[in-house]
Amino acid sequence: MKKIITVSLLLISILIGAQTTPGKHSIRNLDVNTKLADFGVAYFKNNEIVFASPSEKVTIIKRVWNENQQPFLDLYLGDIDSTGQIINKRPLKGDVNRKEHEAMVTFTNDYKTVYFSANNYSEKNKSIKSSKGFDNIQLYKASINALGEWTNIEKLPFNSDEFQSGLPTLSKDETKLYFVSDRPESIGKTDIYVVDIHKDGTYGEPENMGPRINTEEREMFPFISDDNILYFSSNGHEGYGRLDVFASKIFDNTVSEPINLGEPINSTRDDFAYILDGTLRKGYFASNRKEGKGDDDIYSFNQDEKVFIECLQTVKGVVRDKDTHELLPGSMVSILDSDGNQLQITAADEEDATYSFDVPCNGTYTLVGSNPKYLTEKIEVKTVNDIEQPAIEQNIDLATEFIMVGDELLVNIDVIYFDFDKSNIRKDAAEELDKVVDVMNRYPEMKIAASSYTDSRGPASYNMRLSDRRAKSSVKYIISKGIDADRITGQGFGETQLVNDCGDGKKCSEAEHQLNRRTKFKVVEPIKVKKGEK
Repeated sequence: MKKIITVSLLLISILIGAQTTPGKHSIRNLDVNTKLADFGVAYFKNNEIVFASPSEKVTIIKRVWNENQQPFLDLYLGDIDSTGQIINKRPLKGDVNRKEHEAMVTFTNDYKTVYFSANNYSEKNKSIKSSKGFDNIQLYKASINALGEWTNIEKLPFNSDEFQSGLPTLSKDETKLYFVSDRPESIGKTDIYVVDIHKDGTYGEPENMGPRINTEEREMFPFISDDNILYFSSNGHEGYGRLDVFASKIFDNTVSEPINLGEPINSTRDDFAYILDGTLRKGYFASNRKEGKGDDDIYSFNQDEKVFIECLQTVKGVVRDKDTHELLPGSMVSILDSDGNQLQITAADEEDATYSFDVPCNGTYTLVGSNPKYLTEKIEVKTVNDIEQPAIEQNIDLATEFIMVGDELLVNIDVIYFDFDKSNIRKDAAEELDKVVDVMNRYPEMKIAASSYTDSRGPASYNMRLSDRRAKSSVKYIISKGIDADRITGQGFGETQLVNDCGDGKKCSEAEHQLNRRTKFKVVEPIKVKKGEK
């Protein structure tokens, strides 16, 4: 490990709610590798690659790095052939390669801006030392012109002469820059940090990725894939020996527990600088494993099975009688996705009537609870993109099919409400009307009379017509769900049966008026329903 840690020092000088697989890879050593250190691949446009390799500059005085007596690293451009080999190696254009090290780059999506690591230089191209005499690696930003030249090179504002910052990688949406630093607030010897990039080009304050990613040892070489998985190397997490490549999914406020990618990506030596292309099926990494050609070698790989990390959240509760809260064991509970597809179904526990589902985070779902002699209940639940969120507790309270109100047997649904001066069926009303449809399907001999009412605002004659339209609208909806038209009738009663003291001339709130805009569903011949009960 000493060799790669030394190089990296120069360059940067509970599994909660997750389902994971580390993927399967096939790897290949590349012809472009030298007997020295080659690593740090980044995809560029038009099937091109940028990577770090020892300087090939011819100078009067041979410049080598004291730590390993190898030439300083420069950035090179290469082409990718059909087999993944890097060919046509050539130095980058512009002023990027200077006297000492340049390595590890990341590009914006339009390839007009690049972030990279290099030794600490002044504007006059002179080395800057820390108070302890170290030439610390810094983060830089540059523009790429139409000729492919790197220009307008500038240091990022959160660098410091006193510590190192390097190994940058951008998020897909370019709003976050991840990098490695040994700044004083680090948890270990080198940590991974993230900083926000604002729309005006300014930066937020760097934030440590926290103890789930960073250990007391070294974490480095971050890379963010298009599916928002952070790949990085570490010798602090449990692995095969030295630096291993790990993967952790980034969610809104948290990250998943890192998983080791296993062999053949990882070995008993140092494995690092893992990247993926946009297909998430192939990429490159570096290793100094024994069977390589030189010091650090670049390897290509194909993913035969993708790395999979999914955030899951638990939705659980009990099924009860809505009125008595009596437990209803054996009730059926299913959960649907946002398109109405059934994902899972279960029976509530026979003893305590509990149910439980694990579903992907950051989604909208519908719970469906059912039981004979009860109305089917549908409840919307939403999960968030946070792996550490507690389980969603959602009880399902089922209403009995019918309820006696005075001398009337009514289908026991929540009141159907209408917007002011409207007769269209609202979403919440449709959910209740579906319950009427469900009951009528259970009792094929049953007939229903729908009665609609309005509030007191407006002329009484107009309200009578409006309520009749509302009744007909409810009937039309139920018929559209497959119920025979001769089994249901509808009639409006206007403002003749207000449920509160909001008659003409009374000052009431909108909520109070809405209570009067309703529709109820009466069983026409209750005795037939009772005889037909199963």
